[in-house]
Amino acid sequence: MKIKCADTGKRFNREWIFRNFNVEFQAGGKYAITGANGSGKSTLLQVIAGAIMSSEGKVHYSNTSTTSIEVDHVYKFISIAAPYLDLIEEMTLEEFLSFHQAFKPFLPGIGGTDIIATTGLQSAAKKQIRYYSSGMKQRVKLAQAIFSNTPCLFLDEPCTNLDEAGIQLYQQLIDTYCNNRLVIVSSNDKQEYGFCSEKIDITDYKNKVPQLPA
Repeated sequence: MKIKCADTGKRFNREWIFRNFNVEFQAGGKYAITGANGSGKSTLLQVIAGAIMSSEGKVHYSNTSTTSIEVDHVYKFISIAAPYLDLIEEMTLEEFLSFHQAFKPFLPGIGGTDIIATTGLQSAAKKQIRYYSSGMKQRVKLAQAIFSNTPCLFLDEPCTNLDEAGIQLYQQLIDTYCNNRLVIVSSNDKQEYGFCSEKIDITDYKNKVPQLPA
């Protein structure tokens, strides 16, 4: 999957978060979006993913044969893990993975049992997710995104609430399951984006942003 942003910008009320964003994300590429806390990294990531609409410009999506993908169907090709996305906490992990797989299948040969074992959550598989620690919940968020059979993976601060073992697991999952996928990471922590070959500083798209008159 390829994503092309053309003169893309986003504003809230009178303030532009970013503007004149012209970047093409190639299939199989690994990209990091960096910038100070509160600079708009998450907003940019969501605009690229089609989760929120841009205020100006366009975001174009196409598959490897350059066939255009309508924005209403982009969700089929993208999986995302982010702190602001909630899990269904009334479900057990087994129920949640089964539910998720019903509308976004997992990678070939991977089932719920495999995911539970890989994430080290076997002892909590039948427990409601609301009783999980924050680190356990983050493992679930990463698993449902990384193991989804999508060509594009979006990760926003993926190691939030993870301990050292959790960070090692994250890096292992990326190394094992994301070699041929387009991956975009929003983060300031090199542990989260160290595998990325390209780095995009959102500040480069803020310095020339004119503020709307009061």
